[in-house]
Amino acid sequence: MDYDAEMATGEAQAQTQTIPAPSLPPPNPKLRPHWSMNIIGIAGILTLCYVGESVLVVMLVSVLLAFILAPIVDLLTYLRFPRSLAAAIAILLLLAALAGIVYFSYNQAATLLQDLPKYTSKVRDEALRFRKSAERFEVLAPEHEKGVVSVRPATDWTEVLTRGFGSASAAILAVSFVPFLVFFMLTWQQHVRSATVMLFPLENRHTAYVTLGQISAMVRSFMVGNLLIGLLLGAISTVVFWLIHLPFFYFAGFASGFLSLVPYMGLLLALVPPIFVGLGHTDSQDIVLIIGAVLALHLVALNLLYPRILGKRLQLNPLAVTMSLLVWGALWGAMGLLLAIPITAAIRIIFAHVESLKPYGAWLGE
Repeated sequence: MDYDAEMATGEAQAQTQTIPAPSLPPPNPKLRPHWSMNIIGIAGILTLCYVGESVLVVMLVSVLLAFILAPIVDLLTYLRFPRSLAAAIAILLLLAALAGIVYFSYNQAATLLQDLPKYTSKVRDEALRFRKSAERFEVLAPEHEKGVVSVRPATDWTEVLTRGFGSASAAILAVSFVPFLVFFMLTWQQHVRSATVMLFPLENRHTAYVTLGQISAMVRSFMVGNLLIGLLLGAISTVVFWLIHLPFFYFAGFASGFLSLVPYMGLLLALVPPIFVGLGHTDSQDIVLIIGAVLALHLVALNLLYPRILGKRLQLNPLAVTMSLLVWGALWGAMGLLLAIPITAAIRIIFAHVESLKPYGAWLGE
């Protein structure tokens, strides 16, 4: 009996005893992509941007215009207008405003060209005086180079501005898509946003929703802020040009104010309208006053208005801004300079919400 009891007890203990699981090798660490793969990916994206310039520029410009018109559409929708009708009204208002600006600018330019021959002689005298002053600092050329005229090809600025569109007909065709893209972006705004969020896995949808919201707020504040700063600079410039009796001061003032917003070249472009309309009508003291006023307004906008109005939304350091202007200007020319800052700010927001890209977002940020 004792033997049988011991056997039964041994069998019961063997049944309750757990068999240890076989030891598994430790999981392999997550492989990180090599730095060369990152360079290849960046090069591929830049190549795609360069090749698809016309398409991408049209789409980005349409996005910016849609953000400008969104408050008007929301207001009309609040007033019980159908969203499609509200979007159509907003686009018609935008086209009417652009047509008015073009008509006014054309009339002012035509009047200016009519008045230009009246003071051609004075402009010629000023140019001759400048030439004589320059000849004092002219270095004598070697004997074998005297009498040789160097001819340099002139820069075709229209090619720079329209590079990527091919020809005028292609540019018109590309621009004709903008009103339709803006219309559909405004009418299908909620659907596009929700459908974009649904493209991501379930655990990442909240992050995608927050990221899109921050990009939308950044773009809207960027466009509205630039508009307000341009109007303020234009109004102050108009008053200054009126005080010095500059002809066409209202036209030159607002043109100078908005041209001052162009990144990197804003100061030089802002000087062109007042100096051009002032040829033959202003003396050297007024020219110095114009340059001082434009320079002072540009510095105030750059160091005071931009940080207060746009700094909290953009959060880009000056090095990142300069590099983005260089890269996008080389890729897309003049349109690249205009779109560089919002594109880089959107990239920084995306990097800030992707765990593996957060160091790059911190590098772009302040």
